[in-house]
Amino acid sequence: MADQDEFADQAMQYAPQLHSAALRMTRSPADAEDLVQETYLKGFRSFHTFTEGTNLRAWLFRILTNTYINRYRARQRRVDESELGDVEDMYLYKRIGTFDDPSVGRSAEDTLMELLGDGEVKAALEALPENFRLPVILADVEGFAYKEIAEMLEIPIGTVMSRLHRGRKAMQKALHEYAVGRGLARDD
Repeated sequence: MADQDEFADQAMQYAPQLHSAALRMTRSPADAEDLVQETYLKGFRSFHTFTEGTNLRAWLFRILTNTYINRYRARQRRVDESELGDVEDMYLYKRIGTFDDPSVGRSAEDTLMELLGDGEVKAALEALPENFRLPVILADVEGFAYKEIAEMLEIPIGTVMSRLHRGRKAMQKALHEYAVGRGLARDD
C-alpha cells in the first residue's frame, strides 16, 4: 500500500495538466476524463517501474499519449463516432510561434495574435493531422522538450522536429489566410 499512497501523493498534482492535454487531444470532455482516468490507472499499476528521481510528469504524459494513440488507432478501425467539444485555456495557444519569417518581429506576432480570435487558433490546431497536432500540443502548449516528446511518442527526435515544423507551418498558413481574409495582414 505504500506504493499506492506514494503514487497518489506524487502523481495527483498533475491531474489538471493531464486533463487539459487530454481535452486538446480528444476534443471531448467525456473522452478526456476517461483518458486521464485510464492514464492514472495504468500509472498506478506500473508505478513500480517508475525510476525514482526521474520526471514523473513526463512519465505520466507518456502514458497519456500512448493511451490516446492506442485509442485513436482503435477508433480508426471503427465507424467515426467522434464529437467535437469545446477546448478550454485557449490563451495557451498564443505561445505558439505563428510566423517564422524573420522580417516579422515578435511585437507584430503579438499584435496579430491579439486580433485573431481563440476560435481561429483552435480551428487551426484542430485542423492539423494527428501526427502533427500531438507534437505541437506537447511542445507549444505543454512545454515538453523535443527529447521528452520523442520518448512519449516513441519516434526519433528528428521526426519530432520535422512534425513540429510542418505542424507550425500549417497553422501559420491557416492563420495567415484568416488574417488576410479579415484585412489584418497582406497577402504577399
